[in-house]
Amino acid sequence: MKKILCVCGHENPEGTTLCEKCGSPLSEEEKGRKLADMRYEGTAIRSKTYNKTIIDKIWNFFSSVKVGVSIIIITLVAAAIGTFLPQVIYVSVPENADVKETYADAYGIFGTIYYNLGLTDIYGSWWFQVLIGMLAISIIVASLDRGIPLYKSLKNQRVKRHENFLKRQRIYGAGEMTAAEVDNAFDLTEEKMKEMKYNIRREEGALLAEKGRFARWGPYINHVGLIIFLFGVMLRLMPGFYIDKTLWIREGETMAIPGMEGYYLESEKFVFETYSEDEQKEEFNQSKKAVNAVAKNYQSDVKLFKAPDDAVPGDTSNLTEVKEKAIKVNDPLKHDGYALYQMDFRLNELKTMHFNLTDKKTEKSLGAVAIDLTNPEKEYKVGKDSKVVLKKYYPDFAGFEDGEPQTASPLPNNPAFIFEMYTPETPKGETSFVAIKQPIEPFGENKYAMKFSSVDTRNVSGLTVRKDKTLMILMLGGIIFMLGVTIGSYWSHRRLWLLKTKDGRLLMASHTNKNWFSMKKDLDAVTEYAHLPAYVDQYDEDQKAEEEEKKLKDKEKEGDNTL
Repeated sequence: MKKILCVCGHENPEGTTLCEKCGSPLSEEEKGRKLADMRYEGTAIRSKTYNKTIIDKIWNFFSSVKVGVSIIIITLVAAAIGTFLPQVIYVSVPENADVKETYADAYGIFGTIYYNLGLTDIYGSWWFQVLIGMLAISIIVASLDRGIPLYKSLKNQRVKRHENFLKRQRIYGAGEMTAAEVDNAFDLTEEKMKEMKYNIRREEGALLAEKGRFARWGPYINHVGLIIFLFGVMLRLMPGFYIDKTLWIREGETMAIPGMEGYYLESEKFVFETYSEDEQKEEFNQSKKAVNAVAKNYQSDVKLFKAPDDAVPGDTSNLTEVKEKAIKVNDPLKHDGYALYQMDFRLNELKTMHFNLTDKKTEKSLGAVAIDLTNPEKEYKVGKDSKVVLKKYYPDFAGFEDGEPQTASPLPNNPAFIFEMYTPETPKGETSFVAIKQPIEPFGENKYAMKFSSVDTRNVSGLTVRKDKTLMILMLGGIIFMLGVTIGSYWSHRRLWLLKTKDGRLLMASHTNKNWFSMKKDLDAVTEYAHLPAYVDQYDEDQKAEEEEKKLKDKEKEGDNTL
């Protein structure tokens, strides 16, 4: 590393713009400034010093504020695009149905493209997590790049500074004083500044009063909070940290709970209640003509079971009941960090269809057949000598394609069957295609028919299974972030330097990272109390000089135009 030698004899690291010892300007750029650049106390910043190796280039890329802001903008735009269509966790996907097809059916080709780009689960998509990771890296690198040099500089700052350093501060004052007056001014300044809660350090012929140094760390505390928050977001991709699954369970069913290993849920009953007309008019102030059915309550009465540790997955023969609960909206079943919420429901799903094997001429029934639409059997005995064989089953009949029946989904929304009926009179069997209101006899007219008798229905509960171990991490990151915002917003780092020169003058300079109005109030109080030299705000003078220069140029332009 190259060293930069200051006029005071101190050797500074390469990249330093203000001498660590006396504060004199070192770089040509800094020497050309009217006011000293105090953002990082003039310390050497790695990203502004080295750019040779590949490590330097990667470091400089992620330490760039422009890069960090660009990543934030891209992330926000991506998150905004993710709101164009509902996220998959808010979409009611039928049981055993494909998510891609659900979006395609609801939103057409735009839904298909939306799904293929991973926008339906944007926060869980790999490319969004890459953006989050890059943002976290950018925050960490930028914090280290600037925070460590700033910490070292503030920790080791000197009391006695060079005259050039003081003259280049925004607040500056100088005055002729005797030795006794200078000593008295130092004592009175120390007394008054201590009264205003400043920390005082004195050396021979110099004084430094400092207050609120911790305010400089507000942005870095923000960064720590953001890093913790982003870490919590990325942990959601790790197994076991975040679970958000959907469970559709029918009345009377016992099913394994997705994401909740070893636990089973039995749905005893689903309850759906609506307001009566009188209740609606009272609760919602509806007129008699405008009364519509409004849900009052829907709940799932369930039992939670735990399987033995050595149980085979899917074996429900030796379950232990854990608890019983009526799951309502905003009143979930909670156990072992998991929560089961009532989110959706389907009423009157077809469960069992009843048919009679009937002689078409005499209308005489040979017997009844009950078909479980969830798990149909292949063959049904009818009486002693007859049987019905179920050749094909289409749970959600969607018409014919090239002469073949098609099913739109595995749900029994519109069941259709191909039966073969064997009776003593038709030992070779008769084939019949039976759908709701669509009986078809493909091989000619049959003697027997499967005549629809009745149907049994049941309700289906849509539950959401959730577990979130990252919530406390996200809350911690948010609290730390707000702490940094508060520190950075309501406190400021204020400093006052006094220097006794060899020719008997007293120099005064001051700096704060924000809130100059409050800093000037403190200076006015101490100046009056300790009889310090009058100060000027050199920033205001620079502004006045620029305005005068601009006015002069404008007059010159007006003169040229007149000529």
